[in-house]
Amino acid sequence: MTTHVPDYRLDMQGESCPYPAVAMLEQMPQLARGEILEVISDCAQSINNIPQDARNHGYIVLDIQQDGPVLRFLIQK
Repeated sequence: MTTHVPDYRLDMQGESCPYPAVAMLEQMPQLARGEILEVISDCAQSINNIPQDARNHGYIVLDIQQDGPVLRFLIQK
């Protein structure tokens, strides 16, 4: 099992959708190629929105974890 260590963290807990996905898409261009952004969200729709938006923009979804209502995404540029 490969452990990915994020370079940056975006905590969007408490923000309703689509803001977590929008914030992720705004942040990703700031990263260098290969860097990883960790996105934390408690919006249930994020489970679909964030991975789909990331892939649609050419980013790699490395991992998705859920702990109760909290979702954690690792997105690589």
